[in-house]
Amino acid sequence: MFSLGPLNLRSNLFLSPLAGYTNLPFRLVIREIGGVDLCTTDLVNARSLIEQNPKALKLIETNAQDSPLSVQLFGGVKEEMRDASILLQERGVDSIDVNMGCPVPKVTKTGGGASMMNELPKTQELIRSMVDAVEVPITAKMRLGWDDQNLTAPDLARALEDAGVSAIFVHGRTRAQGFEGVVNLEGIRRVVEGVSNIPVIGNGDVTTPQAAKRMIERTGCQGISAGRGAFYNPWIFLHTQDYLQTGVLPPEPSFEERIRVMRRHYDLMVEVFGEKRGSLQFRKVAPWYSKRFGPVKPFNTAVVRISSREDFDRVLSEYLEWRKDFTDGSGELLPRYQLPPMVASFMQEEEEHQAKQRKAIAVPKGPVEVW
Repeated sequence: MFSLGPLNLRSNLFLSPLAGYTNLPFRLVIREIGGVDLCTTDLVNARSLIEQNPKALKLIETNAQDSPLSVQLFGGVKEEMRDASILLQERGVDSIDVNMGCPVPKVTKTGGGASMMNELPKTQELIRSMVDAVEVPITAKMRLGWDDQNLTAPDLARALEDAGVSAIFVHGRTRAQGFEGVVNLEGIRRVVEGVSNIPVIGNGDVTTPQAAKRMIERTGCQGISAGRGAFYNPWIFLHTQDYLQTGVLPPEPSFEERIRVMRRHYDLMVEVFGEKRGSLQFRKVAPWYSKRFGPVKPFNTAVVRISSREDFDRVLSEYLEWRKDFTDGSGELLPRYQLPPMVASFMQEEEEHQAKQRKAIAVPKGPVEVW
């Protein structure tokens, strides 16, 4: 059992919001596979929600199988964030997450996303107004800071705990890094140490059960959240749950199981969005699945052009036939085509870490202790 304030959960593993991807169909796919309990929607503009914008309402679309559910809000106006929270509570949402980590300019320029990490008093006041207005848990998703010179996450986490948040979700990169460079486990650990009585959930590059276990052990965080990692590997939550409980690493899903789940995802996209729009949206989803298919170029070239179920079925059927040339009699990929296991940035050798950091991240001058 894991608690976010008054909300009791069956798992300490969470689906992170991922703009354009963590919609209702994907959340249902993840829940059907298992290992996860609380899932979070795409980030939603608070003002658009209050104005009942159809696109905003579609982002928070849900059903009885999609529970418990958290909606992620972004916005920099206290009154709008408060009123949007009240609206969401009235709609039966189980938790509300405030985005303080999105590095995208269209979010930060509104005073939301990662820009909230630069104005602690204002952000604390905004959060307090939300906490006072609703009974459901308010959580916050943040990065380590705006850049390496401004690692404000521990101070912000303390301020938000004082304001009444039920948990902190922290991505182990700065806003300046985007999704590049190595996830900073030490930075997450400092956030864990910065709060007193609320859980901190680690996030960033969790693509395997081993990565999840390493993040928990090295940072002391009480749970793991995965977004892109869940798209690379929809079994991440189920396998991580098993691995943490038993110490035994489950086998990789078979190719047939990957195809089954991909088909299910497509079916749900059509069910929720209609055949035309669902097919168009699935164009950007299918290549995530195919990353673990082995030789895949004809599939990727064709699937990004589908417009109907007939197109999808044809492209998949042609690919399955083409792929046989790369497999043995039992359908397994021949050794020279087999894929190496996925490895998180922070799971690589320390020397490789440092080389990558020097190459990809602008490292501040001066001793490490003052970064």
